[in-house]
Amino acid sequence: MPSDRDTAGVIAPPPLLYLGTLGAALLVERVLWRPLPTGLAWGARATLALVLLAVAVALLVGALGGFRAARTPPEPWKATRAIVDTGVYARTRNPMYLAFALVYLALALALDSGTALLGVVPLLALVQWGVVRREERYLDARFGDEYRAYRARVRRWL
Repeated sequence: MPSDRDTAGVIAPPPLLYLGTLGAALLVERVLWRPLPTGLAWGARATLALVLLAVAVALLVGALGGFRAARTPPEPWKATRAIVDTGVYARTRNPMYLAFALVYLALALALDSGTALLGVVPLLALVQWGVVRREERYLDARFGDEYRAYRARVRRWL
């Protein structure tokens, strides 16, 4: 049984990274700069945002269901008991982070925030470096060949 110290050591809870970046972008845009609009009409932004949200919800429901079925916590700051490699995890190794990115983009579009849209690039770099890579090292050390085989057959993002 894993101990409490047996974790990936991520830099912060991933939802906070996404929310913090969105909040910072909106703060910069609203307080320090003049707003940087996306240039898209409201109807196009709303439609795209709804599509992105629907895909994000489907990914999150599938990912959380996989963790529940495997009886392992989805939180990266808790010890992992199993490799989840079915359902959405058969297509992407990071469906929750992908879903969070889609929610982020949907909110940026709905709020007509070009600054938030630009913020997705450094955000994904931060998630890659501070969360995904750390999880990968942890899972490799914890599960060895089982994780390496999974990593070889399923892409990291898409």
